[in-house]
Amino acid sequence: MDGGPVFGVVPKAIWSRNIPVDDNNLVNTTSRLLLVDDGHHVILFDTGMGNKQDEKYFKHRHRFDALGLETALNKIGYDCSQVTDVVFTHLHFDHVGGAVKYNKDGELELLFPNARHYVSKAQWDWAMNPNKREAASYLPENIIPLLEANVLNFIENTDPIFPNIELRRVDGHTMGQLFPIVKLEKATLAYIADFIPMVGNIPIPYITAYDIQPLQSLHEKESFLEEAVEKQYILLFQHDYYNEACTLQRTPKGITVDKTGTLSELLMQFNN
Repeated sequence: MDGGPVFGVVPKAIWSRNIPVDDNNLVNTTSRLLLVDDGHHVILFDTGMGNKQDEKYFKHRHRFDALGLETALNKIGYDCSQVTDVVFTHLHFDHVGGAVKYNKDGELELLFPNARHYVSKAQWDWAMNPNKREAASYLPENIIPLLEANVLNFIENTDPIFPNIELRRVDGHTMGQLFPIVKLEKATLAYIADFIPMVGNIPIPYITAYDIQPLQSLHEKESFLEEAVEKQYILLFQHDYYNEACTLQRTPKGITVDKTGTLSELLMQFNN
C-alpha cells in the first residue's frame, strides 16, 4: 500500500524511520486472519481479499506472495467444511472477499458452506448505502451472495456470541467495525483489524487516511490503549507485514510497544 494513507497526516520523514518504504512510496502489508477453535466452534475472523477479481485488479493493489485462504487452512490441518462460524470485522474488499469464490462452472458459491456468517447490522446498512469515499471498497460479488444464501446473521449489539470472546464495536474507520477480544487461559488477545492496522499506527495521531471519522478513531484508540496496557492484552495485527503481535507498556512519553513477536512467542511469555 501507499505509505501516505497508511499513516495519515504524519509526515513521511517521521513514519519512514520505522518501516521500510520503496521508491514508489509503497510499504509491505499483509492480510493476517484469526482462527479460533474452542472445541465446539471453529471461528474464522475475516476472509481476506479472495481471488475473484482479475489480474489487473490485483496488480493495481500490488499483491505478492498470495497463499490463499484454502491453502492456509489446509496447512494448519483444517478444511473449509470444518469452519462453523465466520465473523467479519467489516465488509471492505480485503476483509470479506475470500468468503465467496467462483466454482468450476463460473458461478459464485460460498467457501464455507457449513458456516454461519456474522457482521454488524450497522456495517451492513453502511455497505448497502456507501458514501462516495468508501464505495469502491464494497464489492457486490463479495457480499450479496452471502445474503442470497441466507447465511448472514446481523449483530445489533455486542452481547457475547461465543464463550470467552467479546466483540468490541468501533466506528472511526468505518461504521460498525467489530473486533474480537479473546480470553485465553493465561492471556487475552485482541485482534484489532483496521482499528489499529500496524505497530506503526499505535501512537495516537497515527490514524490512517482511510478512516471516515479520524477524530472518532483517535478517541477510540486512546481509550482502548489505556485498557489494553492495564489488562495486559496481546495485540494481533491484521495488516502488519513485519510484526505479528505485540504487548504494550506505559512510559513517561505515553503508551508504547513493549515486546513484538509472533503470537506463539508472546503467549509463551504469559504461559511461563
